[in-house]
Amino acid sequence: MKLDGIHHITAITGDAPQNLDFYSRVLGLRLVKKTVNQDDPTVYHLFYADDRGSPGSDLTFFEYPGATRGRPGAGMVHRIVWRVGSEEALDFWAKRLQGEGGALERESGKLRFSDPEGMGLELAVVDTADEPLVATHAEIPVEHALQGFDGVRAYSRDPARSAALLGEPLGFRDTGGGTWEARGVSRGSFYAYDSPPDDPGIGGAGTVHHVAWASELEDHEAWQRRVAEAGARPTPIIDRFYFRSIYFREPSGVLFEIATKGPGFSADEDPQHLGERLSLPPNYESLRSQLEQVLTPL
Repeated sequence: MKLDGIHHITAITGDAPQNLDFYSRVLGLRLVKKTVNQDDPTVYHLFYADDRGSPGSDLTFFEYPGATRGRPGAGMVHRIVWRVGSEEALDFWAKRLQGEGGALERESGKLRFSDPEGMGLELAVVDTADEPLVATHAEIPVEHALQGFDGVRAYSRDPARSAALLGEPLGFRDTGGGTWEARGVSRGSFYAYDSPPDDPGIGGAGTVHHVAWASELEDHEAWQRRVAEAGARPTPIIDRFYFRSIYFREPSGVLFEIATKGPGFSADEDPQHLGERLSLPPNYESLRSQLEQVLTPL
């Protein structure tokens, strides 16, 4: 029983139109689901991914309109890393991102920048046998497109505390230097620690809310039991309609989710038309008229 790398990463935005413009127009991801936060349906939950909405490519956002910017600190993810195929891809992205504001930091095999709300992002040249998870975009050659997540970096004051949970219970492999890898049958992702800044973290726009790791549907109950036996106090299994979830905090403080790889986003939309309308799980469909009045027009 292995976790198949990152399933999705969820962050916070205070400006859904700006967020949509950056992640779809600039970075070339496909908006594959426009739905609501199922714990607060007055709030958007937007999913950007490859053409199919594949686990391993989904970056999602809760929109709290006008939310003030946060800042990452201890117990928070501070950088999201995508894979690209070559240094030539980094050349392409360095040129494309120059007109979008914000500083760029380039080194061999890596390009670092921030989104419009200050969230730390990185593109890394990665040699892997994992399938590239690519979205089609008219302005971005397929060979330069983002290929899915490589991993995330988090701040921790005592990363050694997390080893007992990341290791045997969750099956992450310690690759040294404060970095762990979750690798399953089809793909893998890294989870790495850095020393935090002195100032405490503040949740808000431009910060990561949680990181979800991918599970086979038939293994999900066993994962819930395993996490509970490890003392991490997971939630009960929650049916999110597009996948099932459990949540818990790893010892450094980062909120983890284990999410199933199905049923997927085509459960209520044709794969050719993902994200084109507001999708509501069946138990929220009766609220459609009220929600359409309070959600930000997109």
